[in-house]
Amino acid sequence: MVPHSLQMPKLQDPAGLDFGIRAFLMTELQNWQTFIDNLAESCHTSFMSHLSSNKSARVVSSVPRRRIVRFRAYGASLGLNTTRTDALIRQVEQGLSFRALVVFESQTGIPAPMIAEVMGIPERTLARRKAAGKLAPYESERLLRISVVFEKAAELFEGDVAATVKWLTASKRELGDHSPLTYSRTELGAREVEKLIGRLEHGVFS
Repeated sequence: MVPHSLQMPKLQDPAGLDFGIRAFLMTELQNWQTFIDNLAESCHTSFMSHLSSNKSARVVSSVPRRRIVRFRAYGASLGLNTTRTDALIRQVEQGLSFRALVVFESQTGIPAPMIAEVMGIPERTLARRKAAGKLAPYESERLLRISVVFEKAAELFEGDVAATVKWLTASKRELGDHSPLTYSRTELGAREVEKLIGRLEHGVFS
């Protein structure tokens, strides 16, 4: 609250008048100084509180949210929407669209070159497949195999993509210190990974 002006004392003689004015001004100056100090402290406290609130909000918003996925049929992580096995086989035999690899990269966050390496596709061949917009049948089968392993692992981790990918890319003693992803480059290896997933689902850890 702004301090009220003090009533100037009435003195009769000039000397008393000078002394009264000085006393009045000193008192008024002290009142204003106190007011300014209180106002500055109040503004500082309000500013720091606002700054702290914004900082906390930024920290919370910067924490990535857990992404959850659910797949209702094999190949769904490739963008395939068929639920019939015979139709899925025909698509693989005809060669999947290159877009299936792009969709799988988007779903998993695993870089396309890493996926291609597991599929056994050299870098130049991958570039040609991208230009053609289509994968070879045997490449399509490998991609589908990897996607099925990912989908089953995602089910194990209740759809948590980050946890699934972390598990798939970490070496496992049960797989000869290979990661489940690299072990899935062959049909036999993929079956072993699926067996491991099954054991983990039933609480068997060895």
